[in-house]
Amino acid sequence: MPHDVVTQLKLALGASVTTDPAALDATREDRSGWRSATPPLAVVHAASVAQVRQVMRIAHETRTPVVPRGAGTGLAGGAIASPGAVVLDVSRMNRILEISEADELAVVEAGVLNGDLNAALAPLGVWFAPDPASRAISSIGGNIATNAGGLLCAKYGVTREAVLGLAVVLADGRLLRTGHRTVKGVTGYDLTALFTGSEGTLGVIVEATVRLRPIARGEVVTVAAVFSDVERAAAASAAVTAARIRPAVLELIDASGLARVAAYLGPAGIAGTPLEGIAPGETFLLAQSDAEGAGAEADAIAAVFESAGGRVSRSADAAAGERLLDIRRAMHPALAASGQVLIEDVAVPRSRLPEMFRAIDEIGRRHGIEIPTIAHAGDGNLHPNFVYSGDEVPTGVWAAADEMFRASVALGGTLTGEHGVGILKRRWLADELGVDSLELQRGIKELFDPTGILNPGVMFESSAFESTAR
Repeated sequence: MPHDVVTQLKLALGASVTTDPAALDATREDRSGWRSATPPLAVVHAASVAQVRQVMRIAHETRTPVVPRGAGTGLAGGAIASPGAVVLDVSRMNRILEISEADELAVVEAGVLNGDLNAALAPLGVWFAPDPASRAISSIGGNIATNAGGLLCAKYGVTREAVLGLAVVLADGRLLRTGHRTVKGVTGYDLTALFTGSEGTLGVIVEATVRLRPIARGEVVTVAAVFSDVERAAAASAAVTAARIRPAVLELIDASGLARVAAYLGPAGIAGTPLEGIAPGETFLLAQSDAEGAGAEADAIAAVFESAGGRVSRSADAAAGERLLDIRRAMHPALAASGQVLIEDVAVPRSRLPEMFRAIDEIGRRHGIEIPTIAHAGDGNLHPNFVYSGDEVPTGVWAAADEMFRASVALGGTLTGEHGVGILKRRWLADELGVDSLELQRGIKELFDPTGILNPGVMFESSAFESTAR
C-alpha cells in the first residue's frame, strides 16, 4: 500500500524522505510547460549510491513507480511526478570524484552541474564539451539521460560522444557498471550508449565517467550576418556545411524571434550590433570559430554568408563576440517575457533546413499562430517556440505542433534532436520509429524493468507491463 511504502522509505532513509506539500508540488513540473495532475507520494533526496539502491529495492518489492529527477530543467516532461510514484531526486549527489589529466577523463556523480564541472576543469586546460543552453543549471546525469545537445554539437558532438562509462542502479536495486576508461573498448554490447538517452526508463544513472578535451588555444573569431529572410539564412548555413567548414557555433534566429530579442534587449542592448536598424522580416545567422586557423575559417564563413546575400560583420574581439552570443542567448528570456513558452525540438538533415523553416511558416499561418524559431543550424536542430497565456497549452498549439512533427519526419528528420521524448512526444513516436522498432524498444524496456516501475509513461504510452506497476 502507498502509505506502507512511505513508511518503509522513512524508516530506511530518515530525513532524506519528505512528504512536505511544497516539496511534492515542486516535482509536478519541469521547464516544458507540462504539469502533472497529481503530486507524488514522497520525494527522496538521495545523497549516495547506497540510498538510491535502497529506494529501488523498496520500490521493486512494493511495485511502486519511481521517477528519477535531477535539476528539473527538462523540456519534454520526462522527470515529473506521476500518479502513485516516488520521485527520486539525485541532485544532492554532486561530487566530482576524480579528474585524470593523463587519461583526459573525469568521474562525477549524477547531480554535478555542467557549469560546475567546467569551472573545476578550466585551470587544468581541459573541458567537458556538451554545452546545452542550460549548462549553468542542468546536471550531467540529466544530460546523459536525455542525450542532451547544445550550441557546440556540430563540431564536438552530443552528450553520447563524451560518455565513457556509467554506474546505473537497476529497477531491482542492483548496481551495474558499464563502459571503460580506455580510449577504445568494444567488449560486448554497448550498454553505455543504450542508457544514454534512455530518459530514466531503464535505470537510475548515479555516476558517469566522461571524456575531457583540451581547451582550444587558438583565437576565437565570430562572424554574424543579417539576411532578408529565413530561407536565405538557412541556405547560407547549409552552404557552410557543404563547403566542409565546421565552426564551433552556427546559430540562426528567424524574423519573429529576432524582433522579440531586439525588443527585449532594447536600444542600449543592441547598439553597435547587427541588430541595430534591422528591418521587418530580417533574420540573424551567427558563427564562431575557436581553434588554430580560426581567422582563415572565419574568412571562409564570411565569404559564404556574403555570397548568400548576408550583411556580414566579423570580430576577433572576445568581448564583441560574447555580445553577439548574448543575442542568441536572449531568445528564450525574450519569449518568456511575453507569456508561457512551449519550446519544441525537431531536427532535419542540414540541407533541408530551408524547407523546414518554410513548413513552420506555413503551419503558423494556417493556424494563425506565430512560431518564433531558433536553430542550431550547424546540425539541423530547430527549436520552434509557442508562446501562450494560461496554465495549459492551447489545443490549437498542439494541432500546429502535430503538423510540425510530421513535417520534420517527412523531410527525413526526427521528432527530437536533444530534448528527448518524455511525455510530450510519445504520441508521435510510432510515426518515426515504425511498428517493429517500437516493439523492440518496448521489449528492451521490459527486459530492464519487468514490473514497469521506472518512469512509467515516459517515452512509451501505457502498456501491459507498465500498468502492472500502477
